[in-house]
Amino acid sequence: MSRAGERTVSGRLMAVLAGGLVALAAGSALAAGGDLGAVDKQPVNVSAIAMFLAFVVMTLGITYWAASRTKSTADFYTAGGGISGFQNGLAIAGDYMSAATLLGLSSLVFAKGYDGFVYTISFFVGWPIILFLLAERLRNLGHFTFADIASYRLDQNKIRSFAAIGSLTVVCFYLIVQMVGAGQLIKLLFGLDYNVAVVVVGVLMVVYVTFGGMIATTWVQIIKAVLLLGGGAMLAFLALSRFGFSLEAIAKSAVASHKDGIKIMGPGTLLADPVSAVSLSLGLLFGTAALPHIMMRFFTVPNAKEARKSVFVASGFIGFFFLLVCILGMAAITIVGTDPQFFEGGKVGGKLIGGGNMPVMHLAKALGGDLFLGFLSAVAFATILAVVSGLALAGASAIAHDLYARVIRKGQATEREEMRVSKIASLVLGVLAVVLGIAFEKQNVAFLVGLTFGIAASVNFPVLILSMYWKGLTTRGALAGGLAGLVSAVTMVVLSNAVWVVVLNNPAPIFPYEHPALFSMTLAFLVTIVVSKLDRSAGAQAERGAYDDQFVRSQTGIGAAVASNH
Repeated sequence: MSRAGERTVSGRLMAVLAGGLVALAAGSALAAGGDLGAVDKQPVNVSAIAMFLAFVVMTLGITYWAASRTKSTADFYTAGGGISGFQNGLAIAGDYMSAATLLGLSSLVFAKGYDGFVYTISFFVGWPIILFLLAERLRNLGHFTFADIASYRLDQNKIRSFAAIGSLTVVCFYLIVQMVGAGQLIKLLFGLDYNVAVVVVGVLMVVYVTFGGMIATTWVQIIKAVLLLGGGAMLAFLALSRFGFSLEAIAKSAVASHKDGIKIMGPGTLLADPVSAVSLSLGLLFGTAALPHIMMRFFTVPNAKEARKSVFVASGFIGFFFLLVCILGMAAITIVGTDPQFFEGGKVGGKLIGGGNMPVMHLAKALGGDLFLGFLSAVAFATILAVVSGLALAGASAIAHDLYARVIRKGQATEREEMRVSKIASLVLGVLAVVLGIAFEKQNVAFLVGLTFGIAASVNFPVLILSMYWKGLTTRGALAGGLAGLVSAVTMVVLSNAVWVVVLNNPAPIFPYEHPALFSMTLAFLVTIVVSKLDRSAGAQAERGAYDDQFVRSQTGIGAAVASNH
């Protein structure tokens, strides 16, 4: 395979991992030698629809309960800061483990073996960064949003406006991917129309956020995490029982069954280009730490100790789930890939190696029948509801709290006004998500995932980390560096193979790599530091002088928001 071909596969598989079921189908189809257009709707799965409806009814009940407890902006944005560290850790895990985590990573391990393990690890290594560098200071310095921290000692209007724009950009691109994923998931598993699926997700998202706020969103994420972890653990237990609960037996059987044999136990072609590999890793590592809906969760706990605990708990659950995903992918090579009833692609080397786009779903049917398949299908769709709810809440808070209350009203808005704007913003984001989800149905959305993580790593992360740790940061430096990161990340993705060739049908990419983080994030840091160093204005001196006060609060929590009593 040529380097351009390797980068194409890498870019599409990136979309598989980060949240687009469309890209999941595309990546798996590419690995199998097929295409996305060959995927048809499956027969209506009655058990899956029944379980999904049960989940919806339960979560609507939670929303009704949460609505009576959501009386202030603190309740709406952060559940009053009264969520425990364990509960928040489970909610963070629920927010982070999307449908593509279950379906995409397992299909990648199924198709590529060792390379799939490497990608899985890449999605996990960002959490120690959050635990040791960010969690405590996020809780002590912030109230509701990322902009609260970035603007703590800098120009409020300018930094809040820019931080809100960066957050909304990430939220909107990630919402597109999730909405397209939801539509394709229902189309594949439930047999329903794509547009109907997108509208259903949009309506439920608006209901959860508008009426229940962070309290409802948190409990939806907790329930979804428990269901996903429980379903994955049960499926892994059933798979291990086929091999005498021996990982060695699973590996030997996979090597014997896979068309690539022993090659699946070593590095393959997905990360053959070291520059793309490093850039992808940086995007995942620092982009994860700068996702608005993840950062927002640290303001829901009562103190810094609980913030650290929540990251520790989330890391444990996420790491455990990723281990389950790897086991499922390896077990599926033998159980699914050699079973003719799941075979879709033809013989390779005299061996059946099939499973189509979703081997873990085939594995569920092989080990647990239609009922278990229905359960996992419903849980996979429920994961998208939880993720889009968190995204919508992060977007609404950026609009209402940062732009309206702080920039437009200069801090003079009442809580009632801010709550009203938040709910209107949630409704607008819901409508926008539905419209964009329908508009992007037939498009290749791989570049959107790369753009999402690239923007988060290049725009949010440099400003966030430097505002907390570097005394020399100034407003001019933050704005210049953030703008440089935003423009360069978008430009590089547009000029890459994923957009310039695949979407715009040009013969060759101008930017030779799929992932921009190595270049755009480096540029953002460099510009931020240089401009801040050159800034000798009186305002810059005052901003540097305010760092000591910020440092004390970041370490002690003195002056930080306290939890409400409920």
